[in-house]
Amino acid sequence: MRHSIRRGLVALSTVAIASLALAACSGSSSPDPSGEADADFEPLTSIKLQLQWLPQAQFAGYYIAQEKGYFEDEGFDDVEIIPSGGDIVPQDALVAGDADFAIAWVPKVLGTLEASGVELTDIAQVFQESGTLQVSWAGDGITSVADFEGKRIGSWGFGNEWEIFAAMAAEDLDSTTVSIVTQDFSMNALLDRDVDAAQAMTYNEWAQILEVVNPATGELYQPEDFDVISYEDTEGAMLQDAIWADTQRLNDDPAYADAAVRFLKAITKGWLFARDNPEEAADIVYTIATSPGVDAFPVGPVHQLWQMNEVNKLIWTGADFGKIDQAAWDKTVAGALAAVNQDGLNLITAEPSDTAFSNEYIEKALAALADEGVDTSGAYTPIEVELTAGGQ
Repeated sequence: MRHSIRRGLVALSTVAIASLALAACSGSSSPDPSGEADADFEPLTSIKLQLQWLPQAQFAGYYIAQEKGYFEDEGFDDVEIIPSGGDIVPQDALVAGDADFAIAWVPKVLGTLEASGVELTDIAQVFQESGTLQVSWAGDGITSVADFEGKRIGSWGFGNEWEIFAAMAAEDLDSTTVSIVTQDFSMNALLDRDVDAAQAMTYNEWAQILEVVNPATGELYQPEDFDVISYEDTEGAMLQDAIWADTQRLNDDPAYADAAVRFLKAITKGWLFARDNPEEAADIVYTIATSPGVDAFPVGPVHQLWQMNEVNKLIWTGADFGKIDQAAWDKTVAGALAAVNQDGLNLITAEPSDTAFSNEYIEKALAALADEGVDTSGAYTPIEVELTAGGQ
């Protein structure tokens, strides 16, 4: 059996990830989680998953499903995990047929759906909460979204700015009064004072700045050195990492719909493992991210453990794994409708169709796992992670 990760060109560097070989699988038959044992189709045994960034603990559940043989358990003998880094738009890869499933933030896909008229379906909402922050220097007076007026607000772009605009809209803040400055995927823009507040994820860039030595003290920067706005605490919070599938294929191809359920079973087990074994999960991702030829960033072992800890907090909130919460979905759509960028443009102008999300497939996956004695309930108990210089 072959499990592989495709080579992909990234904006920052070229990513090349060697295939992860697992033990040979025992035949091509697959479980039938839908209960349609007599269904007239040949089960899919080969699938491709498009990530939205480089190998890191943000995607631990998928790598663990591969490493631990959970995909094999569900009848897949070839699973290709395709990294990105800005050069590949996950939903575009899905539409083009270059992937069977893709990981992307909900507002980014909503924009694609309206702009292109394609149909994609969120079949599992992995992240239940927003992990986006806006970080400024303590004492600079940026402690709320209302303080953005007249300031240089950093963002990576690529659709990551829509929480900023949604939060400003909720505050009736004119977006033209704010300068949105493109920052790179580090905290250098804040450290160099090129922005007044930098965008950061709880699991990545926030750790990056706390892994830097403060020249004034000779010690690492501390949280109290900064003011932090969490978008989860604002009306701008939006649903983030979701698993997207091709709507028409789900409707027309029973083998694809069956594969979607089996895929969700495997990755649910992967995320369960990451929840219950964060240290080992972080080690697995660190090994992959530092494999020969891979140029992921940042990849320090302590940084990956921090990331695993923080990602688990966003996933295991006490809600059913992967279920799309209607209220959270509605809030995301409302924010996307209200958000106006600095050029006066809306992300979307109409609500997405009813096919934009479905709990049908994750519910089948969770039910099948329950029948097999797998307990998918429970929240995450965070561990203590002490950051080190550079996350090493």
